[in-house]
Amino acid sequence: MDRFKQIETFAAVAMRGSLSAAGLAEGVAPAVIGRRIDALEARLGVKLLVRTTRRITLTFEGSAFLEDCQRILNDFHNAEASVSLGGVKASGHMRVTAPAGFGRRHVAPLVPRFLAQNREVSISLDLSDRLTDIVNEGFDLAIRIGLLDDSSLVSVPLAANHRVVVASPDYLRRRGTPQTPADLARHDCLTFGTYGNQSRGWLFTVDGRPLALRVSGNMECNDGAVLHEWALAGMGLAWRSMWEVREDLEAGRLTTVLDGYAAPDNAICALFPQRRHLPLRVRMFIDFLKETYGRAEYWSGAAR
Repeated sequence: MDRFKQIETFAAVAMRGSLSAAGLAEGVAPAVIGRRIDALEARLGVKLLVRTTRRITLTFEGSAFLEDCQRILNDFHNAEASVSLGGVKASGHMRVTAPAGFGRRHVAPLVPRFLAQNREVSISLDLSDRLTDIVNEGFDLAIRIGLLDDSSLVSVPLAANHRVVVASPDYLRRRGTPQTPADLARHDCLTFGTYGNQSRGWLFTVDGRPLALRVSGNMECNDGAVLHEWALAGMGLAWRSMWEVREDLEAGRLTTVLDGYAAPDNAICALFPQRRHLPLRVRMFIDFLKETYGRAEYWSGAAR
């Protein structure tokens, strides 16, 4: 606490221009202010202020130190203010990116609800199925499905994601039902291009071990919604997430195949750059998504 008081006193003297003015604002004698400055300079081993009978000026080291002190004091006061009066308040702007299909259905509808609870926050939401470089493109947060490739990012799991191979009943009547993953070589597989896990192949469990199987077909697209529509139209087999096809399965518009070879669930994750202090608005949005996705009724459709 003595160190923090020394920093507060140094900043007050630098901003007010005299020991007496800083002492008057704090209600202590100028001599007390002087002793704090002396102790701070002795501890740091540098001269921060040049004091004469007429004025006080900052040394070069003092000017540099003042900038850091002001930042520390501002952070401290903001932290106190954010938890005062019994509540935590987030503020500021946040840039979020998410896959197009998942983002439209499971991120965009939640943004207004989050902002209604945090009225001093604003959000820009970017929906794209390309692999966004969140660091160089200035995003605070990315929602992604699947494995983390970039070790410079921190990953927080939000929910499990179960993938299934689906086709329309019409396609299966025409082309037959694959019995093993190897049978996919004789089928039209609707592929996703180079995004995420699907660039490695469709994932299965064979003999108790994960297998990434390269598949092919005469149609591919980098938009998951298009692959979904093609599957509904009987154009081929697609490897899709349950959050996307659940309603079609329940209605009989699509059918799952190769269920006995399903790969373990991968995760829907929140990714953000490694940094010492994650902004409160980002932490609160991650917690909001995790809490929402953690409710079983959300995925069953009741919450939507």
